[in-house]
Amino acid sequence: MADDKEREGTELVVAEYHRKIKEAFEVFDHEANNTVDVRIKAGAFLPGLSSGVSREIGTIIRSLGCCPSEGELHDLIAEVEEEEPTGYIRYEKFLPVMTEVLLERRYRPIPEDTLLRAFEVLDSSKRGFLTREELIKYMTEEGEPFSQEEMEEMLSAAVDPESNSIHYKDYIAMMVVDES
Repeated sequence: MADDKEREGTELVVAEYHRKIKEAFEVFDHEANNTVDVRIKAGAFLPGLSSGVSREIGTIIRSLGCCPSEGELHDLIAEVEEEEPTGYIRYEKFLPVMTEVLLERRYRPIPEDTLLRAFEVLDSSKRGFLTREELIKYMTEEGEPFSQEEMEEMLSAAVDPESNSIHYKDYIAMMVVDES
């Protein structure tokens, strides 16, 4: 009896994941043929991404509440690509892999308190903010560096235009994913 209820609950969760995955995938299925193009468009400049990898798959995965690193994203794309890469990811291949990722709760967002501690380490003067220049230096020269495009996207959301600085508690509050 309890096993039936548990299985029914899991089936409902899986059905909801399938709905969300389909919805997210369809946004980038421009040809309406259950595929997403992963080739870099002519003239596109995407530093940090090897040729053949599109931001669209990363956007789909992130829209589902997952936050893989660029390396993890490359691995995930390799898992869903055809053995002979065609430049497209098929929905039929993406769905089971992404369902497993969601069920296993892989690539979870970093908790708010961890983000705060990271910013506080960077803010050695304990001012409660970083300057635009400091943030650019840390995000492009340390660890897994941001691409120019990623940096611009972050700055557009993070920088207070009046002070030209990042009040990181406000920025963290804006970034945190509600997992409920």
